[in-house]
Amino acid sequence: MNDRKRVLSGTAWAVWIFLTVVQIVLSFALYHQDGVISAALRAVGWVVWALACVFGWWPMVELRRKGGVERGRSYTRTTVLVDSGMYSLVRHPQYLSFMLVNLALPLIAQHWLVAAMGIVGAILVRAGIVPAADRHDVERFGEAYRRYMERVPGVNLVVGIERLIRRRGEG
Repeated sequence: MNDRKRVLSGTAWAVWIFLTVVQIVLSFALYHQDGVISAALRAVGWVVWALACVFGWWPMVELRRKGGVERGRSYTRTTVLVDSGMYSLVRHPQYLSFMLVNLALPLIAQHWLVAAMGIVGAILVRAGIVPAADRHDVERFGEAYRRYMERVPGVNLVVGIERLIRRRGEG
């Protein structure tokens, strides 16, 4: 990855982290509780939060188990391209989890400012961080990763499920 793209990726990360921390703080400060619709939206928000936890934590286990990570090294130091399990649905489950957090917090807090920050945060992940991760992984795994990118979407879980069902139906 060239220096310009590395700086842009780093900037996207820094802005995303700042926005998400502020979004979390504001979620507590501006928490809104009113009526049945509000309670239903909040319940959906907690379900989305739970999904974010699954997509955030499970890759650590899966990459350690299947990614050829040396003992004592970070789970991100894979030596083998993992394309099964959660990685057969989306290429970047942890980045999906970040986007889900940005969606869950507005549903839970129910305030326009939390929602605005969540939208910007999710866009930063999708438009800045995911493409940088794909460039890095193409450098790391080459043509195998390019083929993987054709089969499995970056963070679109709905498309990932649909493609997985179609692949299983063909096989």
